[in-house]
Amino acid sequence: MKKGLWIAAPCEMVTNQPMSDFKFACPVCGQHITADPSSSGGQIECPTCFQKIVVPQAPASAETKFILSASQVAKPRPTSAGAAPAAETARPSAARRAIPVIAGLLILACAAGAALYVFRDKVFKSIRPESALAKLPSNVSWSLDLKDAAFPETKAAGRIHGRSFEAEQVSLEGGTFSLRQGKTWPPDLGITLLLRGRRGEDFAGKTVEVTPHQEPPVPRVILRWKDEQQQPGKQDIVSGYALKLAFGQAANGRLPGQIYLCLPDEARSVVAGTFDATLRKPKPPRPKAPKAKN
Repeated sequence: MKKGLWIAAPCEMVTNQPMSDFKFACPVCGQHITADPSSSGGQIECPTCFQKIVVPQAPASAETKFILSASQVAKPRPTSAGAAPAAETARPSAARRAIPVIAGLLILACAAGAALYVFRDKVFKSIRPESALAKLPSNVSWSLDLKDAAFPETKAAGRIHGRSFEAEQVSLEGGTFSLRQGKTWPPDLGITLLLRGRRGEDFAGKTVEVTPHQEPPVPRVILRWKDEQQQPGKQDIVSGYALKLAFGQAANGRLPGQIYLCLPDEARSVVAGTFDATLRKPKPPRPKAPKAKN
């Protein structure tokens, strides 16, 4: 036992101790311990539970009948019996008040996300910058002025409906001239020109030119594409475009040529370059159904 400390039972009287000694209780096991004022603030080990505790300050009066309580080392001494419950009750109350605010913010975020998804095409279409469009090949430019039109010596390519395009399949069936990208129908991207003619061979050696201000009739242009869900889309353009189409000579069922086509659609579709079209025979017209006899 350390000098200046005595163990006392909870209800025992301690005799033969100086009047300046005082008693305190262990905060862990409640054991009563007697100490002199010189040990106040020091750390001791409880002789009963062996926990390290801090000796409290001695009372100002030796006549005090109250048993002081020590504090455990590294744990703050409680200030009052009602302080801790009050703090505990305050936290759940603040949390409960925050729940409706968080729920409201989540509802607003979900509503904004749903509205953006529903109107995504209109929103992004209206704010789409020019840089968001597919880049054109270096030898292809968009211009409705045929004076600036040039036939690149490379395979026909460009941009259709805002996406990069390369003419993988080119055909001429009667007066229907088609450039397509993709192996299936409808194509991933495509342009169709409805020219006047019954046979593809009739266009050999001829040139077709259309200016933006040319009055009808002019060939109808049909843009085709597939969206992100692979659903086909189509747009007809009947005026306001620039076209220069030069056909070579037909040989072995093929017709080479050059094209410059610039369209006034929002995505500034344009195709320019060379092609080697497959000549196809037009499908025979469907026979008319016989008239019913009276």
